[in-house]
Amino acid sequence: MNTLIDVAVADGHFKTLAKALTAAGLIDTLKGAGPFTVFAPTDDAFAKLPAGTVDSLLKDIPKLTAILKYHVLAGKVAAADVMKLDGKTATTLNGADLKISTTGGVKLNGLVNVSKTDIAASNGLIHCVDTVLMPPA
Repeated sequence: MNTLIDVAVADGHFKTLAKALTAAGLIDTLKGAGPFTVFAPTDDAFAKLPAGTVDSLLKDIPKLTAILKYHVLAGKVAAADVMKLDGKTATTLNGADLKISTTGGVKLNGLVNVSKTDIAASNGLIHCVDTVLMPPA
């Protein structure tokens, strides 16, 4: 089975994410043993950001890295496990917490919808999200 990176690239909906992970030097991390759970923003999610945001982030590697690590949990957290976390938080690789709600579908921080779940990789799982998560300042 392929790694998280291989699966995301093959999917075709994560071109911007792959470009950002490459720029931030996180490809090797997400090809590592893990396991990891990635709340992966689709290309459409990145397209929702204000014009020029992606280009400016690709030039600000510390900020880009913090944002990308905010989308990753250590461990393998399947959709069924996420459903048990209603009203709780999960700590991301950047150290900040994501608030999880399962009322009317899974939402992160009350705004970001999880649209597709449990995309399996050899070193974890991918859950698609419709908006790029921004860590607390």
